[in-house]
Amino acid sequence: MTARRINAIAADMNGDTSRNLPDALGRNALRVEAFLRKALDDRPASGETMRPARLMQAIRHGVLNGGKRFRPFLVMESAALFEADENAAVRVAAALECVHSYSLIHDDLPAMDDDDLRRGLPTVHKAFDEATAILAGDSLLTFAFSLLAERKTEISPAASLELIGRLASAAGMGGMAGGQALDLAAETHAPDETGIITLQAMKTGALIRYACEAGPIIAGAGADHRERLSAFGDAIGLAFQLADDLLDLEANAEMMGKATGKDAARGKATLAALHGVEWARKQLNGLVDQAKEVLEPYGERAYLLRQAAGFVASRRN
Repeated sequence: MTARRINAIAADMNGDTSRNLPDALGRNALRVEAFLRKALDDRPASGETMRPARLMQAIRHGVLNGGKRFRPFLVMESAALFEADENAAVRVAAALECVHSYSLIHDDLPAMDDDDLRRGLPTVHKAFDEATAILAGDSLLTFAFSLLAERKTEISPAASLELIGRLASAAGMGGMAGGQALDLAAETHAPDETGIITLQAMKTGALIRYACEAGPIIAGAGADHRERLSAFGDAIGLAFQLADDLLDLEANAEMMGKATGKDAARGKATLAALHGVEWARKQLNGLVDQAKEVLEPYGERAYLLRQAAGFVASRRN
């Protein structure tokens, strides 16, 4: 993706090219993409025999296909809030993007959400085949942890262990994967409001919370800072899903770069469908206010993170 394209996406998300958020989104996206492009080339790394060419093509199709890189942005800005090492933040941001991309590749499979488009391009199983898509997702998930465990990086051993453990929890059966299982079950047994919130906190919120708490972990900040950034992540995670629900109801496939209206077609319960669009928008704005309030102790240093909270509510894809 070119710098011009990333800046155009960022400007569209924020609606104001004079603000700092589009520049920061574009800058961080370029750094993470450059890191991944180098790390995911065809050359085997230490300990590897080879990297099969078709598998690597599928992996790159799934992770280097654009996108806002919002979760990596949260990692890098939460790290910047505590003046953490930038290279360490890029590494963690890239690892998280690998996990997120793996989840999208698998979610798109016929056995899951059965989608043909992702970010305006054919999904991995359509561009290649289902078996290759499964292997591409598996490879990205495991590669994420190898990035965090690699020796001689800017991340301290203690921080690396904590980041690995928390990412495993956020991505696994008690986090994103478990949330996806609940989401599939919701097609036949609609959950109540509490069930929907739990599902969304696991499926979508867990990785967003991790992105926000990763910064103070990289920097070695105290537990109070980690808890505060985790609370920020919880608020914008739920806001992100509410915005997704509204977009699924109101946006079109061209705007989203993927199919829309699928939740309603499958009978899935969402908060927006349960309470209505007006209620959902009110809750969305309240969550954004809550997220910004959590950051008040950091003053102007948290300006970009506050802007990111506002972007969650106003995004159009």
